[in-house]
Amino acid sequence: MDQRENDNLHIVLQEELPSPRELKEAMPVTGAALQSVLDGHKGVKNILDRKDKRLIVVVGPCSIHNVEEAMAYARLLQPLAEELKDSLMLVMRVYFEKPRTTVGWEGLIYDPNLDNTHRIEQGLRTGRQLMLDINSLGLPIAVEALDLISPQYLQDLVSWTAIGARTTESPTHRKLSSGISSAVGFKNNVDGSLTVAVNAIRSASSANSFISITEAGKVAAFRTSGNPHCHVILRGGKTPNYEAEFVQRCEEDLKKANLPVNIMVDCSHGNSQKNHNKQLDVLASVTQQIVAGNESIIGVMLESNLCEGNQPIPDDLEEIKYGVSITDACINWETTEKALREMAAALKPVLARR
Repeated sequence: MDQRENDNLHIVLQEELPSPRELKEAMPVTGAALQSVLDGHKGVKNILDRKDKRLIVVVGPCSIHNVEEAMAYARLLQPLAEELKDSLMLVMRVYFEKPRTTVGWEGLIYDPNLDNTHRIEQGLRTGRQLMLDINSLGLPIAVEALDLISPQYLQDLVSWTAIGARTTESPTHRKLSSGISSAVGFKNNVDGSLTVAVNAIRSASSANSFISITEAGKVAAFRTSGNPHCHVILRGGKTPNYEAEFVQRCEEDLKKANLPVNIMVDCSHGNSQKNHNKQLDVLASVTQQIVAGNESIIGVMLESNLCEGNQPIPDDLEEIKYGVSITDACINWETTEKALREMAAALKPVLARR
């Protein structure tokens, strides 16, 4: 009997990719880009370790589908980051992978042309170049880790990593996070449960073993020492969970687990009840909590783009509206800029007293 009769029955195509080392050597991180990554790592981790009193603000498009628009956004964000740096550490969302419960566009890495051709090598090269360009502006980068292999191609350009609500419970993502070099935020479960995120932090903070590929592209067993810079992200669930009572409950759960009491609030998703404009209400509440004395909140997340709202991917790609998200709806740049300036102004005297 031929072994091929029971192997790869549903595989219609295999395309070899360059190894992570080959891609990194062709597109190395050096100079200003490297310094941005190093400064980003240091800044985020110092905030989590309470050596830096500022707040982390992870802000940017829900997902990146157009590199020119992403760079236009980055060029607006960089001077704002410099202006507000005494109170806020701005980190740009550069999300290339989108989790799907059924079907839909999976992100720039998997389908960079938005046409279901799935040119993954093109996506990796396009994504890495964009990350190099954004870092070269002096902006640190945030991503969501979804695929278990792609971090080997891109993680050296990342200053902060999220694990989404649908993958926080995944043992393989917890193991991956234990070996990731950046700080990692775990979102609460989609139903609002905190237990999953707390358990994820405990797991990722510990030594783990997992299978992945080396920079040379060979399959290997990896052993980690554990990631000491993990934290919770409150993203809401069936109901929002950003208000003081929920933050306090999260603090208590982290203390019971003997974990650092570091909490980030996602202003979008369940907390905004899928209304992008309600992100401003969440941001205002978080700001007020900190002004009132809260010291466990170390950051916030905002979904923001050049223009407001979102749009479906049209059949004719030339009809895609400029600067508008093709995934979750976002607030526009002008609203973002105003909101972050107001937050920084409100927090400046509070942080000075800490």
